[in-house]
Amino acid sequence: MKRLAALGLTIWLTLAGAARSEVLETQASGFAVRETRVIAAPIGKTWQGPVKPAAWWSPDHTFLHDAGNLSLEARPGGEWRETLSGGGGLTHLVVIYLALLSILRLEGALGTLQVLGVADHPTFSLEDQGAATLTTATYEVGGHENGGFDSMAAAVGHVLDAQLGRLKTYVETGATPWTSKSFPILV
Repeated sequence: MKRLAALGLTIWLTLAGAARSEVLETQASGFAVRETRVIAAPIGKTWQGPVKPAAWWSPDHTFLHDAGNLSLEARPGGEWRETLSGGGGLTHLVVIYLALLSILRLEGALGTLQVLGVADHPTFSLEDQGAATLTTATYEVGGHENGGFDSMAAAVGHVLDAQLGRLKTYVETGATPWTSKSFPILV
């Protein structure tokens, strides 16, 4: 029985590890993290996910805790915006590269990173695998943060992991994913 429990724990840890973000690099001037998921949907359906953040982005990582306030204009120069109460709003990111059904790259600064002297570059890359799509999210941040970025890379990696999991759930089921209260607001 103990062997079976140990085997189960080993399998669970292995599977859990497969869904963890990878810190590619950390320097005093920035960091890069990557997360990959196979989404059980053809590439055309999968592409509809990244361009509709209101359907899958965690409300915990928005300023008003309501992902329904998010929008993205899927075109070069298009903005990832959040509408705020009272008629206000903000631009989180701008589309800098768009290759339909393949790459969506944005530039700007998300959430609390906006107050730092940084530029973020989140990229969603999709690779057709027939009935499934290999989806990779890379998040690169460069600029200045007092004390460097060592501790921030892992935290952003956890958020990226959770967000890509939400994207997978949305694309595969069509349902808006659960709300998670387990991470600090990093948008």
